[in-house]
Amino acid sequence: MKAISKILLPAFLFIFISFSFISAQTSNSTPKSVLVVYGGWEGHKPEEFKDLFVPWLKEQGFEVVVSNSLDIYADKEKMKNFDLILQAITMGTITKEQEKGLIEAVKNGAGLAGCHGGLGDSFRSNTSFLFMVGGQFAAHPGGKVKYQVNIEDHNDPITTGIKDHYVNSEQYYMLVDPGVKVLATTTFTGEHASWVDGVKMPVVWTKSFGKGKVFYSSIGHSMEDFEVYEVMEVMKRGFLWAMRDNK
Repeated sequence: MKAISKILLPAFLFIFISFSFISAQTSNSTPKSVLVVYGGWEGHKPEEFKDLFVPWLKEQGFEVVVSNSLDIYADKEKMKNFDLILQAITMGTITKEQEKGLIEAVKNGAGLAGCHGGLGDSFRSNTSFLFMVGGQFAAHPGGKVKYQVNIEDHNDPITTGIKDHYVNSEQYYMLVDPGVKVLATTTFTGEHASWVDGVKMPVVWTKSFGKGKVFYSSIGHSMEDFEVYEVMEVMKRGFLWAMRDNK
């Protein structure tokens, strides 16, 4: 009986959390609004990323605005209405006005979410943006490799019931804010860079930024990564978690 309880409790917990979110969404007369901004380096297939997640967001009942321009970040009136900002822009540049608009939106309660280089390797010279995200890509020794993702927090709603799993992708070595809440990690073997042998690196984390919440996963080099159940499930839960609380 105890063994069964250990298996079923995480599942019931996540169902309860999801139901609570949907109930809150339903009771609020205005549906949640999500901004999806994509672009940057084409190697990370930002348009395919957009096409993968926008339909799912709409299925959840959210109003979705899609933009391939950072100019929307500088539009204060539009930005104040978004409950979640999903960004998929690797590298690229951002103006002071655009960066300020994004940062102010998150500080005021909008959620920020993304993965891999789309959020963890954007606007490398903008330290205020990096401070908000909580980490920055540094290297991926060996390029695309098979590595294990280990769940560190089994009680968090994003990772409850999620098992350790393997992915064939770029294993990101990152510079990480020690203040983030780490939900999953990976350990480097040193095969491709001997000096990092045994280094445990955060893969999935969350953090607060002002009134807003930030969710990040370093997985997502290609769309095939999201065919792994655990990877996709964590992403979806992370989006819901980061969503602004009811106004």
